[in-house]
Amino acid sequence: MPAFDAHRPPELDVIETCVHCGFCLPTCPTYTPLWNEEMDSPRGRIVLMQEGLERANVLSDEMVKHFDRCLGCLACVTACPSGVRYDRLIERTRAQVERHHRRSPGEWLFRRLVFALFPHPRRLRALAPLVSVERRLGPGRLLSDRTRLGSLARLARGIPPGRRVQLPEDLPAAGERRGRVGLLQGCVQRVFFSQVNEATARVLAAEGYDVAAPKRPRCCGALHLHTGYEDAARRLAKQTIEQFEGCDHVAANAAGCGSAMKDYGHLFDDDPDWAERALAFAAKVRDVSELLTGEPRSPRHPLPLRVAYHDACHLAHAQALRAEPRTLLRTIPGLELIEPAEWEICCGSAGVYNLLQPDAASELGQRKAANLLATGAEAIAGGNPGCTLQIASHLKAAGRPLPIYHPVELVRMSIEGGNGAGGS
Repeated sequence: MPAFDAHRPPELDVIETCVHCGFCLPTCPTYTPLWNEEMDSPRGRIVLMQEGLERANVLSDEMVKHFDRCLGCLACVTACPSGVRYDRLIERTRAQVERHHRRSPGEWLFRRLVFALFPHPRRLRALAPLVSVERRLGPGRLLSDRTRLGSLARLARGIPPGRRVQLPEDLPAAGERRGRVGLLQGCVQRVFFSQVNEATARVLAAEGYDVAAPKRPRCCGALHLHTGYEDAARRLAKQTIEQFEGCDHVAANAAGCGSAMKDYGHLFDDDPDWAERALAFAAKVRDVSELLTGEPRSPRHPLPLRVAYHDACHLAHAQALRAEPRTLLRTIPGLELIEPAEWEICCGSAGVYNLLQPDAASELGQRKAANLLATGAEAIAGGNPGCTLQIASHLKAAGRPLPIYHPVELVRMSIEGGNGAGGS
């Protein structure tokens, strides 16, 4: 009996498209710069997946260790000349792991805590007292960074201060109407970066879109999907689809959410009742930068600022969107866009990876922060809240904090003449 069951296992025909050429190795953060271990590279993990399909009769601790170490950043997908869909392989493999591998009691409990907290906005706001105490006491005084709970406190250092913005559920277009856009408020974005949601809604309205920003769904299921909790991901995906079916487009301003929603069709490829709805929904999903890259309708005022652009992995690799955010930022007069080194290497956030694999994530976060600081930029722009939290916490640890903006915040500042966004 194989280690994987018959429900959506990693597909053998996809596995066999890998020719083991090694083009993925320089772009894989867990191979380079972390461990230089073949089983911690995409092609090594693909070998383990084939082993689970054809020979192994159990998911060993060693196999699971290498699957767990993968960030799911998908830089290998961008680099692969053979078009291997590693994203589909790791997503299905992780679901198999969560169904068939017995984790230690401590690991199981910590994962339960993370997923009982982060996809639930009301519960996530309970972190506010932790953030306040951590800031008053200083790093590591409340919880040691060496503990699993300490990784939560370390991440909390990246949360920007400021008020929570309550969005109207409907915002009418300014001028000639271009269509109706549903805005996913998300879980982490809604709680810690509500100013990004506000900027997204205001800019879309200024550019001619009616914006629907309902309170539900509380979460799109991206964190579950990318970690292997398939049943929960499907439940949340169904709620998201039902909520936004009446919209012309669905706007995402968090890279992980956008990539997950664009992949809903594959999530339901074994469910005829939902497959067609999921595919139709996925076809309407757009990152906000995709909706705003045409000729601007609203005037832009100069914003003299040197900005380093950070490529969020689930935007650059999962959605293949590198030009669109840059094009959007270049509509801002006076803004100088700077490119950091190693754009393709993950910052270590990767959903909840920085909580589940804190040591590896910390090394990657330090490396990313150093590359961004080396640009001499005055600010950073990036399109994912997890990246913002990760990078901000490491910039602060280095003693060189910089404001971090979502590109749409900078656009709003330009439209409003320099006002309207706070950054991290």
